[in-house]
Amino acid sequence: MSNDTTRDRIETLKDDVRDGADEAKHRAQAAGERASRNIQGDNQSLGDKIASHVKEAGHNVAAEFDKTKREVRHDDATTTDDV
Repeated sequence: MSNDTTRDRIETLKDDVRDGADEAKHRAQAAGERASRNIQGDNQSLGDKIASHVKEAGHNVAAEFDKTKREVRHDDATTTDDV
């Protein structure tokens, strides 16, 4: 294994950890929005509920984006290693 290959694998691992942490953070924020709506119930105005749903959706999209970045990175790595 050459130094370049080792360095690439270390960089991939670092990127995976960073993206995994970001994904977990976004999923936790989405769950927090959902929990907040459940706790506040009817005390929350319609506008606040809509804003909360939009925030939750944004966090879910960001989490999926981080997940996809990891998947694409590994799809690229497997196709590159096969060549």
